[in-house]
Amino acid sequence: MAAIPQGSTAQGAAPGAMPGRLLWRCRRGMKELDVMLERFARRALPGAASTELRAFERLLALPDPLLAGYLLGEERPSDAELQALTARIRDLCHGSPVC
Repeated sequence: MAAIPQGSTAQGAAPGAMPGRLLWRCRRGMKELDVMLERFARRALPGAASTELRAFERLLALPDPLLAGYLLGEERPSDAELQALTARIRDLCHGSPVC
């Protein structure tokens, strides 16, 4: 797997490249969140629209307990953009033995 350049940003990244800082921020305090977020970031974010990258950044800014409720539990964000994003992340991991 190719290394992600340090200091990449959504605006300065090459087409198809994922910002390294987003991948780093996928590392949380819960293994389940780590796996789900990193899998989504690697599969869905390269080439994603800037609006989706910003929504993912906002999602990563949430505290782990809230994020776990959104991704592992039955809670749903009130923000429509985050609600759609958390549904995509859950769908990606649905049925996976790792997620």
